[in-house]
Amino acid sequence: MPNKANFAFIDSQNLNLGVQSEGWKIDYRKLRLYLRNKYNIDKAYMFIGKIPGNEGLYSSLEKSGFILVYKPTVAYVVNGKRTMKGNVDAELVLYAAAKVYTDYDKAIIISGDGDFQCLAEYLADNSKLLRIIVPNKKYSKLLRKFTTYITRIDILKNKLEYKKPTHAVGRNLRQSRNRSRSSGRSKP
Repeated sequence: MPNKANFAFIDSQNLNLGVQSEGWKIDYRKLRLYLRNKYNIDKAYMFIGKIPGNEGLYSSLEKSGFILVYKPTVAYVVNGKRTMKGNVDAELVLYAAAKVYTDYDKAIIISGDGDFQCLAEYLADNSKLLRIIVPNKKYSKLLRKFTTYITRIDILKNKLEYKKPTHAVGRNLRQSRNRSRSSGRSKP
């Protein structure tokens, strides 16, 4: 029987906030390619809160190859600022441990949240844990016993950082195209 594919289960908020706390943004297209090339991840489930107005983000993530699993969000106020919260932990555990458990060979958990310690233990006990990818060095102490499985995404910043295209790059590309069109020579 051929080997089953590997799947990733991503806590989007933990990943996003953890990387942002280090002062950078992740390029999700690069992350998806990294997961495919490095760990043979066939399906990458991203657990994310559903917020009206974020349709462009959701579309971009799907185009990058993620399967989005939405969680309803709840609005609350902290220090006078309205914040949205979508707790995805239960859905992530449910998918990884039950809904698609028999469909994959190995799993990657992308989160530094200690709430996933029980899932990591269950997967490790059943020889299905491939990696735990945490956003930075400040991950939960509950995951410390899985040190041999842990990869920190902040160490991969040079490979995975989102870099806004600069206008100079676009200008240089246009100038290069214009030069190639009019080289000053006529065709023989």
